[in-house]
Amino acid sequence: MFSHASVEWGTPPDLFRDLDKEFHFDFDPCPPGQVWDGTWLDWTGKRVFCNPPYSRNIGDWLAKGREALLAVFLLPSRTDTKWFHEHALNASEIRFFRGRLSFTRDHRWEPDRHKRCGAPFPSMLVIFDSKDP
Repeated sequence: MFSHASVEWGTPPDLFRDLDKEFHFDFDPCPPGQVWDGTWLDWTGKRVFCNPPYSRNIGDWLAKGREALLAVFLLPSRTDTKWFHEHALNASEIRFFRGRLSFTRDHRWEPDRHKRCGAPFPSMLVIFDSKDP
């Protein structure tokens, strides 16, 4: 079981693969094990996939979305938060998942079902596309 104290939830590889086929990403500002703050990087002109730490600064990550050519965020579906109302609702698109995602531990996919965990929260994609006004 993942700890509720954890802010990192490893992206399910099959989900990333499907999203990459659709959006053709060329930049991840917060890859596993990063030692920098990806919100300080320039996202201009990039096709971004971002599964940020699920902490209080999600709004800082979402604020970068309009800077990119395209930015797709994998996030907890927390529609009652300030960041949801200030940033996510201004996105080009929001997609909610049916059911709960099975995240990976330490960003490694483990095929043994007992070594992964369904999230204790619903998830969503928040998509910013520069082609949309």
